[in-house]
Amino acid sequence: MLRKAPRDGLTPARRAAAAAIVLGIDPGLQRTGYAVVASPASTAPVLVEAGVIRLPRQQPLAQRLLELEASLATILDLHHPHMVACEELYSHYKHPRTAILMAHARGVILALAARRGLAIVSVAATNAKKLLTGNGHASKRQIQQAVAATLHLPRLPEPPDVADAIAIALAGARLRQAELADAAVGHRSPR
Repeated sequence: MLRKAPRDGLTPARRAAAAAIVLGIDPGLQRTGYAVVASPASTAPVLVEAGVIRLPRQQPLAQRLLELEASLATILDLHHPHMVACEELYSHYKHPRTAILMAHARGVILALAARRGLAIVSVAATNAKKLLTGNGHASKRQIQQAVAATLHLPRLPEPPDVADAIAIALAGARLRQAELADAAVGHRSPR
């Protein structure tokens, strides 16, 4: 069967190069989920890599933050993303200490991305959930199933931190595509 050439005039190599690479991060002080998603302008996103950075609970906070930064720097060096999408903090008013501690990890992530001049987008968990499932309060299992279905994965991403990071990356990629579409019609320029 013959396939028509895409009408964008790009060779396959240039089309691949035009794909935005988004690093999605679900920050944590024990487990930080990450996902690298390639988001070509004219096709569905593709999962490049996903995993979890495990930080020993018994280590002092400062040591865990250094280890988180070093691990993320390695991922950035390997994949050269155009954008970092990081989950926004959410904490129930009954647990303010959780938000304060999580802010340390998020601060390391944002500072590292900013130092490298990367575009940064903060994504609320409810927005990522709504994007993938239509329900901003979807369960961890529903997110895992939606991520697997969206990316045609052979199995559910485990642990849930990985699925959350993939969802954040997909939301970041969608935001980037919207920015490019707006720029194409002259509304605003992409970052």
